[in-house]
Order: sequence, then C-alpha cells, then structure tokens
Amino acid sequence: MKFKVLSEIESIGIVPLVVLEDAAKAAPLAHALCDGGIPIAEVTFRTAAAADAIRIMAKECPDMLVGSGTVHNVDQAMATLDNGGMFVITPGFNPKVVDWCLKHNLAVCPGTVTPSDLEMALDFGLEVVKFFPAAAYGGTKTLKALAGPYASIKFVPTGGVNLENLSEYLSLKNVAAVGGSFVPDPKLVKAEDYKGISASCQEILAKVKAIRG
Repeated sequence: MKFKVLSEIESIGIVPLVVLEDAAKAAPLAHALCDGGIPIAEVTFRTAAAADAIRIMAKECPDMLVGSGTVHNVDQAMATLDNGGMFVITPGFNPKVVDWCLKHNLAVCPGTVTPSDLEMALDFGLEVVKFFPAAAYGGTKTLKALAGPYASIKFVPTGGVNLENLSEYLSLKNVAAVGGSFVPDPKLVKAEDYKGISASCQEILAKVKAIRG
C-alpha cells in the first residue's frame, strides 16, 4: 500500500526524531523545523508528552507531516490518530499495529531487519519500511543485498545514521529517507535554540539535495 505522506517524506529525505519531555516545547520546535525546510516530526512515544506534542504540532503547523515513533502497541497508534498524527513508525514489526493502521488508513512504517520481516511487509502490501538498527545490522551493505529480492520495498534506515555517513545511505536507490537523533540536534532542543535548529535543518537539507543531485 502506498501512502501519500510517506511519498512526501521521501521527497524531503529526512525524518527528524523528536523526543520531548515537555509538550510546551512542541509548538516552537514545529515552527523551527518548518522554517528550516524540513516540515516533518516523528514524535517518539519514549516520553509521556508524546500524544500532547503530536496534537500541538498538528494544530500549530497544519501543513506539517506529524507522526509518531517508538510505537509498540495499538493504543499508541490510536493516540497518534486521535491527536492528528499522520503516520506511525515502529522499532520492530508488530502485525497488530500494522493491521490496525491499515484498517484506519493511517500510514505505517514498521521496523524490519530480516528477510522474514520483509516477507510480512509484502503480505501487508507495504512499500516503505524502517530499517533499524541500521548500523548494527550491516548498514548499507545489507541494504544493497536486500535490493535484489525485495526490489519493490524502500527503506528508512535509522540507528547509526549521521551526518558523516548520510551520503552512503541516501545514494542508495532503495532508501526513501533517513532518520535519526541528529536532527533536530538534542543540544539545540535542550537550549531552546530554535533559530539554531532552523539553520541546522537548512544545512542538512542542502546536503541532502546535493547528495540526491
């Protein structure tokens, strides 16, 4: 199944990983990401503020692609949709979560690392999946090996992806986008340096465009 939101994410190439302990920071962070040219936020359910942060970002920046990450169960997927989220990203392949998202027309990008995971993705009709933890499971070498038997699938590698190896991943045809905690920079988020976040996003986006030609 092809989701428009995942195609839009692929067109930008970067999925910012947002970890917020305080939902009050959601609005200025959302504006900073949009001003920096990367209007995407994967708000992780690693904190209790996730649902509120998704709701605030979706309301403050209606044109932004806001979704959730580190989703382990249907309740979290439901909370994503109820608060205006547009996509769900999971660390592993949870059939119950995937099934619920598809039945509710919510874009889902489940975590995969093995051919067995990818076979399940094909059974569900998915075209874009997460590859996590990328570095620990062979990085670009593994992605190149998977390109043959799984030519219809594109990946969003995370885990060990950074500015230093960005070009190695984004130069692969089967990589839709990359994600990671390097954007937005956690130090800038903690310091509430929203102008710095925007500037950093602009630099990263320029690098992505240069890599993709």
